[in-house]
Amino acid sequence: MTADAGGDPMQRDDIVLAHEKWFLKDPSAYTPDWSFATRPTTLAVLALIVAVTVAWRAVGRRVGTPELGILRPLGRITPYLPRLLAIHLGVSLLTLAARGYFLAADLELHELPAPALLGVVEGALGVWFITGYRLRPAALLLVVVGPVALAATGPVSLLEAADLLGIAGFLAFLPPSGDRHGAVTPDPKALRRALLALRVGVATALVTLAFSEKLANPAMARATLEHYPQLDVFAYLGLHVPADTFILVAGATELLFGLLVLSGAMPQLAMLVAAVPFNATLLIFGAPELLGHLPVYGVFLTLLAYGSDPATAGDVRWLPRLRRTPAPRPVTA
Repeated sequence: MTADAGGDPMQRDDIVLAHEKWFLKDPSAYTPDWSFATRPTTLAVLALIVAVTVAWRAVGRRVGTPELGILRPLGRITPYLPRLLAIHLGVSLLTLAARGYFLAADLELHELPAPALLGVVEGALGVWFITGYRLRPAALLLVVVGPVALAATGPVSLLEAADLLGIAGFLAFLPPSGDRHGAVTPDPKALRRALLALRVGVATALVTLAFSEKLANPAMARATLEHYPQLDVFAYLGLHVPADTFILVAGATELLFGLLVLSGAMPQLAMLVAAVPFNATLLIFGAPELLGHLPVYGVFLTLLAYGSDPATAGDVRWLPRLRRTPAPRPVTA
């Protein structure tokens, strides 16, 4: 079947959910091509993205927290965020297992060793996360099982699924409690570590996808744009730009979002801006896109809410500092 703009997003032989690899019938036919990513124009844009991220964090250190006071009421839900995030993760895992995929909607279970066992484990973990009962072991199990299984398909698949592993890392540090519907009043140290694991996981997935589906695989991105011209946002503005320009802008934007998440600076602004493109595609692909990006939506809500609470906003941007151990002083007689 040939993909077209009016096709059913749920048809398995055509497209599956979202992302370029989810759109195309045979994504493996599009091999990486780093010549696009190493062009002078692309390198200049990448350098600009890094500079913007550094400037963003520098400005964030000078701006008070939360940076948008009007969103402070969102901070009231922070005790329940581990429970909500676990539900997002559980629904995603259960849906993927039911459809025959492992951790990503383009990685079929039959491509992995012991597919039946992995499918059962994935589905069982999904149910476990939804229940909210003693989730630290479930989170640790997912952190272990995910990399072991994905190692069979290469590092790219593992890195693209790092958002789910980041959520698991968050829940390992900060699982829901058994009281008050899972409400948690976290220790600041545990919260900082949980948020760092979450940010690293999501940032890794976004940065990897920026390259694996766009900047280092322009053929895949061109095919996607050809099949789905409605994805070209420039056309809605009356602008007609070359496909390679669109690919560069799309890849750079995804890379920027990943780096902003990693920086943790001004999380309210960062999450509100990032939510625009992630929600805009719902108009095209509807419910399948919602299910595919459900973990990301949970992460955005988590960072936005913690960033809206004056008591936790500073923890969102925390990064560990590498401290040098001072050399011992010489002993004098």
